[in-house]
Amino acid sequence: MNNFLELKNISKIYKKKKNIIVLNKINFKFQKGKSYSIIGPSGSGKSTLLNLLSLIDYPSNGNIIINNKIINYKNKSANDIIRAKRIGIVYQDKNLLSDFTALENVYLARLSVDTNKTKAVYDAKNILKKMGLMSRLEHYPSELSGGESQRVAISRALINYPEIILADEPTGNLDYKNAKDVFKKLLNLKEKNRIIIFATHNRYFANMADCKIEMIDGNIKITNAKI
Repeated sequence: MNNFLELKNISKIYKKKKNIIVLNKINFKFQKGKSYSIIGPSGSGKSTLLNLLSLIDYPSNGNIIINNKIINYKNKSANDIIRAKRIGIVYQDKNLLSDFTALENVYLARLSVDTNKTKAVYDAKNILKKMGLMSRLEHYPSELSGGESQRVAISRALINYPEIILADEPTGNLDYKNAKDVFKKLLNLKEKNRIIIFATHNRYFANMADCKIEMIDGNIKITNAKI
């Protein structure tokens, strides 16, 4: 098994007047070449789990292991590099830069890890072409439809050839037709050296994954596993 990403006894506790346990000693191994959906009601910890996997947030207890290396939560600069090079993130609200074109939004993400602008632009164009967006390269986010904007966001997540793609409700703001198209594009990105993990409220889309992870009271239940 190619277990590239592992959660080991992961807990997340928010300390307020009363401790709120969002994740409770979760153990799970993600394999390359597989897709995973995360489902559960609002507040069940889906976004929290994705934030931990993206190294944007850190667990209260436990370890995240990537490629057999335990993540050092205190080394933020090293984790920023891991995120930039190995993790592609697709947000529900897209987070595109409004003053930059579709092409610029994609290739600028490469320049954070490689200063070769010519290669970055070339690769960005190729990715956008595969997403069916060649006619939209010079369009700004305000000039794109919701589905087109999300395909730009997916393209941006791909620009550094990540081994892990994380998507948090990537079609939450789209109509069903556009949502179906975006999910088709997203799941087509699965390959032997990549893991795709996405959170969704839609069980139809969740069932398209190789493995469905259901969040229940801080724990996980695995269903629909094809691994």
